[in-house]
Amino acid sequence: MRVVIRIGGSVIASPPNSSLIKEYAEVLTRLRSKGHQFIVIVGGGSLAREFIHLAREVGLTDEEQDEIAISVSRMFAQILAIKLGGLGAKQIPTSLDEATRIFETHGIAFMGGLKPGMTTDTVATMAALRIQAHLILKATDQEGIYTKDPRKYPDAEKIDELRFEDLSRMLEEDRHIVGIHQILDPEAARLLQKERIETIVVNGFKPENIILAIKGEKIGTRIH
Repeated sequence: MRVVIRIGGSVIASPPNSSLIKEYAEVLTRLRSKGHQFIVIVGGGSLAREFIHLAREVGLTDEEQDEIAISVSRMFAQILAIKLGGLGAKQIPTSLDEATRIFETHGIAFMGGLKPGMTTDTVATMAALRIQAHLILKATDQEGIYTKDPRKYPDAEKIDELRFEDLSRMLEEDRHIVGIHQILDPEAARLLQKERIETIVVNGFKPENIILAIKGEKIGTRIH
């Protein structure tokens, strides 16, 4: 199966979590040994937002702040890639063309952000289109998608299944903002709705959830 795995920075980078990174390396190694192919996109999380704040205080533009955040996300992708170095894909691509070449050669590629104005959610969706992925898995800091933000509202209810047509109304922000932090970024949601790539949002603090989702077990929120 061809899968795009989006590991949220809120999971492994907020703060940096070496134990989880090692667990993800083990899970990805197991999946690869079973013949699964994937592109892994890693976010920069709160560390990226700290650097965005620093860049803003220095006087950098929004685009330049995004460039800083992209560098942070690529650093986390590189750590994970090097940890799995035996699979042959240590290089962190800076374009979809480069990512596709690495993927087609090794059956695996690791990425951070690509360019200003584009979140790693959007990168994941575009990568899925490029390699004709069967599935996008997003490992986040929540159990799935909720009726409203569970961090703010105790009465929020988890949604087990969500139609693409209903996805956009679940988002608080409908445009890109530097350092945006919500369950899916607006552009990615629009792309998913247009291209209809099955997506499952799971609790990323349990890396085994990636395996369960690929096996087809009912977990997280399935968008279809």
